[in-house]
Amino acid sequence: MPPSPHPLRFTRAEFAGAFGDLGTDLPLLVGIVVATGMDATTAFVVFGALQIASGLAYRLPMPVQPLKAMAAIAIAGKLAPPLLAAGGLIVGVVMLILARSGALSWIARTVPKPVVRGIQVGLGIQLALLALTRFIPADGARGWLLAAVALAIVLWLRESHRVPAALVVLALGLVVAALTWPAGAPLPLGFRLPTLPARWPTPTEFAQASLLLALPQLALSLGNSVLATKQVVADLFPDREPLTVKRIGTTYAIMNLVSAPLGGIPVCHGSGGIAGHYAFGARTGASGIIYGIFLVLSGLLLVGEPAAFQRLFPGPILGTLLLVEAITVLLLVRDLRDTPAWLAFAVACGLAAAFLPYGYAVALVGGTLIAVALRRRPGQDVSI
Repeated sequence: MPPSPHPLRFTRAEFAGAFGDLGTDLPLLVGIVVATGMDATTAFVVFGALQIASGLAYRLPMPVQPLKAMAAIAIAGKLAPPLLAAGGLIVGVVMLILARSGALSWIARTVPKPVVRGIQVGLGIQLALLALTRFIPADGARGWLLAAVALAIVLWLRESHRVPAALVVLALGLVVAALTWPAGAPLPLGFRLPTLPARWPTPTEFAQASLLLALPQLALSLGNSVLATKQVVADLFPDREPLTVKRIGTTYAIMNLVSAPLGGIPVCHGSGGIAGHYAFGARTGASGIIYGIFLVLSGLLLVGEPAAFQRLFPGPILGTLLLVEAITVLLLVRDLRDTPAWLAFAVACGLAAAFLPYGYAVALVGGTLIAVALRRRPGQDVSI
């Protein structure tokens, strides 16, 4: 068998980049487990296994992330695990139909680049706000100080190939967790095997999930998980053969059709995740394999309350990683700076995506219609 043209490299940079998306994944993963009561070991093991599969399949830092819209609804409503599983199965089936029928490719050809950049701006804004309003202030003034130290480490080591910044920041977080661990509180250590779900979703739960979970999620998934992910891979890995939306949509679908029956959470790919892994040094699929092994071992060995596991990684540390990821995503819009009108248009789409109800659907559909109309005006620059 000939060697792969894209070998996996298990270097220090890959180890550091492996944890570049932890600030997004861990709070959502733990939040879903706590709110829904689903089995924590199973959720972590399945999530980790999907990371490994994605790294092997794509051989670049293609992330697997919790579906953000579904996660927010599930956490806020404390939904039952079968209802969440139904939502994952529905989006998996719909995305598979879109990908294999060619509809997803048509959408990719129709949506202009400024709209895709706008969706990325919206995601960057939301991630930055999450970091600055929820995670970094978690410990008050001490949290802001810890985040400032962590950010200074990132800036100081951002060009270092010998000392990866993310590993230093995570080590700092573990030291702080050890120093501030509640007196007498046991460490969440042990061993436990994953279990299959107790029951399959009912027809009523499928009907509820289609409106409550799948509909809000699909617009975000089309914009960020598929279109923006394809664009970020092209931006960060210009020497790689272009990924097709058909392939991205297909793996998105398969992951959810596998995860839900096994008791895992609904998942997706994501442009922010690639940016986060890349920002901290990841360049190959080895980062996903490393991250996946970490998650699988965490699920098997860290038992007890999931919140205790979250205490191992202080909020300000996760917030710093999340903020770096947000900035990396936001800076992708710079390639429109030579066309100020389209740059302003992308920012407007981003603000709509970040702050309007169903903002990603508004930005995706409304932005595309406006952009197409502008292109048809006489004398309008249609180069984008």
